[in-house]
Amino acid sequence: MAPQYAPSLRSRLAPLLLFLQIGFIVIYAFYVEIEGNVRDRDGDTFSNFYPEFQDVNVMVILGFGFLWTFLVRYGFSGTGFNLLVAVVATQWAVILNGIDSWYYRGKIMINLRSLVDAEMCAASALISIGVVLGKTNPVHLVLMALLEVSGFVLNEWLLHTLLKVSPLKNMRLHIFGAIFGLMVTWILHWNGSQKQFEKEKFGRKTGLFSMLGTIFLWMFWPSFNSVLVDGHTPGRKLGAVCSTYLALAVSAVTAVALSVLSSPKGKVSLIHIQSCILAGGVAVGVSISGVHQPWEAMTIGFTAAVVSTIGFRYLKNHMLLAFQCHDTCAILSTHGLPGLLGWLAQLLLQIRDCDDHTMAIQFAVFHICTVLFTVSLSLAMGVITGLLLKWNIWRPPQDRKCFDDQAFWEFPHLAVRK
Repeated sequence: MAPQYAPSLRSRLAPLLLFLQIGFIVIYAFYVEIEGNVRDRDGDTFSNFYPEFQDVNVMVILGFGFLWTFLVRYGFSGTGFNLLVAVVATQWAVILNGIDSWYYRGKIMINLRSLVDAEMCAASALISIGVVLGKTNPVHLVLMALLEVSGFVLNEWLLHTLLKVSPLKNMRLHIFGAIFGLMVTWILHWNGSQKQFEKEKFGRKTGLFSMLGTIFLWMFWPSFNSVLVDGHTPGRKLGAVCSTYLALAVSAVTAVALSVLSSPKGKVSLIHIQSCILAGGVAVGVSISGVHQPWEAMTIGFTAAVVSTIGFRYLKNHMLLAFQCHDTCAILSTHGLPGLLGWLAQLLLQIRDCDDHTMAIQFAVFHICTVLFTVSLSLAMGVITGLLLKWNIWRPPQDRKCFDDQAFWEFPHLAVRK
């Protein structure tokens, strides 16, 4: 007999989703308009920007969705809850990103670029939920996404207001999302997480679907890194695409080699490859403004793959034993460490290219303050979110029902027939 549905799906999830969606509809009805100009203020036309929007959309929905299917009994939840969180977070991010427009113009104007901005915020939330995947219910994930997007947008506003800097979203989303998720899982801390959960297993078929998600992410990551780059400066977008591709290519080769070297049997680990071949794209995306030569991107991709693969092999277990921090998808190794590496690479490259020592010192100070501010806010928001989600009112799943689709999804072939 299949386990009964989690109570949150009946008494908590449906009211929460209906309340949010009706609220979004009301806000959009009164305060949101589609920008009517064929060419928006950044000079982007529909025909030349729509492919980039679709690339980001494929990454957020298909890429992350299939990537989360590696757990043998959590494929429905991995893809389904990914879509749910992505669309809720995107609608919420459109509103938060448009507050300035509403304040000065009375309306939130949306176009393809604002949708891409919102999906970038949603991607940061998806990175965060990868840390707690399988150990939470959908109510947890939706609330976590709303708070994470709020913190991410607040971080951008504070950086722009206090430090007068406006770093690209893809410079901050990996670091913010990874640290936020780690703090949430650390605060929640499941009693059974000192060892591997009973159903936290990797399967052959689910591994194949998960690899498909990795391929989608790998293919479209150049668009993800270049979509928000200033297209008015000649060669900027092309440089971002080429640098990202080269970094991804190098990280793929390096990840395979290190996976073989770190394996006791000298074999390639598919679960390592799924995440570590993306490390180069993460690192070079954070440092994209400082990368000007192909070898620089390739070096960053190589170093990111080394850090990510070694971290994936050893760091996850040590984090669990030392800090009781259970990272389901090893987000720290996939996004956190490569993101910090990219930040360091950008700092070194920008200082190297700066002829004025005063300007170099000023950039270094602001760059360090930016990452410290981002890390501090993500830590604080992660703690607040973890404490909120720790309430039993959300009905967290029992240890024996973690990583199990049957707690949340209907399976007709398991239904009890009267």
